[in-house]
Amino acid sequence: MWGMERFIVSARKYRPTSFETLIGQENIAKTLKNSILKNQLAHAYLFCGPRGVGKTTSARIFAKTINCLNLSENMDPCGVCESCIAFDESRSFSIHELDAASNNSVDDIRLLNEKVRIPPQIGKYSVYIIDEVHMLSPSAFNAFLKTLEEPPAHAIFILATTEKHKIIPTILSRCQTYDFNRISVEDIVRNLTQIAEREKIKIETEAMHIIARKADGAMRDALTLFDQSVAFCGENITYDQVISNLNVLDYEYYIRLTNHLLAGEHTDALLIFDEILSKGFNALHFIGGLSTHLRDLLICKDERSAKLLELAPSLIEKYVEQSRNCPVNFLYNALNITTTCEAGFKQSGNQRLHIEFALVKLARINTPQEVVPDSIPEPKVSDKPVEVTVKPEKTAVAEVHEKKEEPAVEKETPKEEIPAAQPKNTYIPSTPSIKGMIKKVEEKSVKAEQEKPKESGESEFDFEMLEKVWEEMAEAEKSLPRLKTAISQIKPKLDADKTIHFRVVNDLQKSWIEKNCKTRLLAFLRDKLDNRFIELIVEVESAEETKETKLYMPEEKAKFLLENYPEMRELQKDLKLELK
Repeated sequence: MWGMERFIVSARKYRPTSFETLIGQENIAKTLKNSILKNQLAHAYLFCGPRGVGKTTSARIFAKTINCLNLSENMDPCGVCESCIAFDESRSFSIHELDAASNNSVDDIRLLNEKVRIPPQIGKYSVYIIDEVHMLSPSAFNAFLKTLEEPPAHAIFILATTEKHKIIPTILSRCQTYDFNRISVEDIVRNLTQIAEREKIKIETEAMHIIARKADGAMRDALTLFDQSVAFCGENITYDQVISNLNVLDYEYYIRLTNHLLAGEHTDALLIFDEILSKGFNALHFIGGLSTHLRDLLICKDERSAKLLELAPSLIEKYVEQSRNCPVNFLYNALNITTTCEAGFKQSGNQRLHIEFALVKLARINTPQEVVPDSIPEPKVSDKPVEVTVKPEKTAVAEVHEKKEEPAVEKETPKEEIPAAQPKNTYIPSTPSIKGMIKKVEEKSVKAEQEKPKESGESEFDFEMLEKVWEEMAEAEKSLPRLKTAISQIKPKLDADKTIHFRVVNDLQKSWIEKNCKTRLLAFLRDKLDNRFIELIVEVESAEETKETKLYMPEEKAKFLLENYPEMRELQKDLKLELK
């Protein structure tokens, strides 16, 4: 039992050891190799990106490469020199790794600053790889700034983080930043295929695609899921075993569900959802997977976007076939419903009902919608058309009123359609008086003629009325003291065509009033003067109008203050002052 060979997880066993074997980060590998080739190494690098995409691995490869004593033409470490062997055996004194998640205090950084001064024993550079650097405390960041900006010539820092936004700007500005991308499904599947061949494990292509999609762009997660599947399935891994082991919903569920939704069969959709829940699947993952399925169907509608599918080749044909039966309008509305449902899932009091209601709405997209009246319809007088009889001697006005208010008399042979139903709660006299109705109509006509000038908004006004309303407008604008003062001090000018001129002292004041107040002031004037044809023009006074006589004598100055500043008059009145 103790003599068995120790198992090494695939994420460690197949970790890349050179830039050539780095997966999914070709651009970064090329940039780093060129910087080594041209001898343009920076003193600080920042590697940021999602988990498991190769940030720390790239830092180790870079550190090993710059210290290699026999670099190849492709800038790959030789693996046989003293520095490479020491690195491979994890005993290199030139390459230091620090986990900032557990060593994040000021004392840890001060200790690091002291180590930086020691030159490397083997190789040219002392490389310090600080993982999860965003976990450093603010004081530790500040203690690190000076060393990071001006390190010794032999020191190179490589900072790695998954949360770039948490790093202070002063650190970011001192580093060359490299953003690592998520690894594509194709690259993950290709790498898993190679590893499976080395390990002599048979695995279905669909199963590898499920593992790759579940990993969400992280190669380390994909290798972990691969090891988990091997432990569960043995040396022959099938699609069904993988979805069972990883608790992944089979695409067949979504294909069946979509067919029922297209047919408007909400009952079958609810039964499928219940079946999924009974197997222990998470409801939120279900609705998220349905959104992804609808997105894939939408992508299949166009050959140009079909390349965005991250599915096994055997599944693509099934998706293309179903997408032919899905109108674009259906997919658009369905995605709108599922994404809204997913966004409000956590806030819902009854989460199962929340998703079930979304499924019902999905099933109603293609079904004819019932017209629901906005209000309760009025009761019909009769199912048959009726004839409304009117005595010939009655006037036309009386005829109209009697058609609406007299009870209808049914006849066997219809001659005229029944008029519109009366509104609810309308009082209908049992024996209406024709003379009374005619009198009411005449009174309404006379009243309307009398009120017509007032309603038309054409009331006449003179300058005296305008001055009075102008003062009211100034008082109404007391919340804006400067505007109130401008209205109070400047008399309006009235033209014959009912145009009012509001003269101000400069262009700045004119621009501000036109932008913020003119509409309100014009509405006030039209309302108070009862004339909707009034126009208001804001204009700057000419030089002759604004030219002021210079005040030399104290009496002149006092008179000017009292005439132009109402506040001065009130102050004089309250305090009984005598201005000289």
